[in-house]
This record gives sequence, structure tokens and C-alpha cells, in this order.
Amino acid sequence: MTAATQVTVSRADGAHDQTRDATSSCAGHASEVTGDAAAGGPPGPHGYTKQRDQHLKRLRRIEGQIRGLQRMVDEDVYCIDILTQVSASTKALQSFALQLLEEHLRHCVADAAVRGGEEADTKVAEATAAIARLLRT
Repeated sequence: MTAATQVTVSRADGAHDQTRDATSSCAGHASEVTGDAAAGGPPGPHGYTKQRDQHLKRLRRIEGQIRGLQRMVDEDVYCIDILTQVSASTKALQSFALQLLEEHLRHCVADAAVRGGEEADTKVAEATAAIARLLRT
């Protein structure tokens, strides 16, 4: 695939948030779209790559919290107890998102800023949009 490939990024509510060039990469890495890029972003390595195993472990723990919520509803647990678990799950996801955002800023945005030009502007705009999405949650 080439630079003409476009990826539509979907929001959690099912709406499409933006369409962008799938081959723009952080830190100017390979420009060919890989499996990761086809799923919604530029090819890696990304800012989170060094902590991939830690992130996956954290996400599995959050997944377990969500499964716990399903079990609680299935077992007809008291509403407030379920809401407490929802709050804990939400905080865990928010914390994960902030860590990922920090890594993106340190790696992808910082590297683009060093190169300057349109890529730097694009990375700052992407980060700003991501922050805005996080603030809406």
C-alpha cells in the first residue's frame, strides 16, 4: 500500500471521528501500512512499544474488571455496588489513556517537532484532538 491509503478512526460511540493518512508515522518510521496501521493508525514502533507487555497486562486487568461487571449484573448485585465497580473500571481506563498520551507526546509528537513543518502541525493537532476526546469522557 502507499501513502494514498486512508483510515477512518471510529469513536467509542460508533461515529467516525476523522479520516487521516494511514502511512504518516511517528518518528518517520517505515511508510508502508502494516497490520497495526490497517487497524487505525500509522505503522510502529510507537511511543508505547517499549512498554507493550506492561500495557497488555494492564488492559487484561481492566478486561477482567469489565467481565466482573457482567457477572455482577448477571448475578443481580446491588446497583450501588455495580456503580462502584464501573467507577473503578473507568478510572483504570482513564489512567491507561493518560499514560499512552504521555508516551505519544514524548515519542511521536517530540520527534515530529524536531523535524518541524506540516508533520509537526499534524501531530500536535492529533494530540489536541485526543486530549479533547479524553476530556469529553
